[in-house]
Amino acid sequence: MAATAHIDFIAAAYAAAVITVGGLIAWVMLDYRAQRRALADLEMRGITRRSEAMRSGAAMQQAEEEA
Repeated sequence: MAATAHIDFIAAAYAAAVITVGGLIAWVMLDYRAQRRALADLEMRGITRRSEAMRSGAAMQQAEEEA
C-alpha cells in the first residue's frame, strides 16, 4: 500500500492537530494573563491570598483566637 495515496489525509490530520494544540496553548496563555490581572486587581483592593496569611503565621494566630 503506497503512502502517497493517503498523503492528503495524513497532512490534513497533522495540520488539524497542530491547529488544535496551538489554539489550546493560546487559550491557556490568554487565560493566564487574565487571571494574573484579576489577581493583581484584587491585591490592589486589599484582598490578600490565604496562602500569604499561612506564611506569616497569621492563620495560626487567627485559629487560636477563634478557639
